[in-house]
Amino acid sequence: MNYFISSWKNAFNFNGRSRRAEYWMFFLFNMIISYGLIGLSAVIGSGIPAGLGLAYSLASLIPSIAVAIRRMHDNDKSGWYGLIPFYNLVLAVSEGTKGDNNYGPNPKANA
Repeated sequence: MNYFISSWKNAFNFNGRSRRAEYWMFFLFNMIISYGLIGLSAVIGSGIPAGLGLAYSLASLIPSIAVAIRRMHDNDKSGWYGLIPFYNLVLAVSEGTKGDNNYGPNPKANA
């Protein structure tokens, strides 16, 4: 949960590096919240939670892009690699560059 909160705090920070844990925890909690609101809408039969789910998804768009770019930076790749299908998944699951790289210090060293 701390990674999710820290991703929201760095929502507009497209510089630096993100650990795998930060990226995947942000992704996990985003999915839980979005699908939870949509599921709640189906159970209640009202469109209000679905509207909240849509609003949440739109609000989390920029932080999602930011954490994905920082994840690509952890592998010493440009953030644009996040647009390449399948390769971005390979980069997201692979271990980051050990030590410092062109995008900053190793985030594991700070943990």
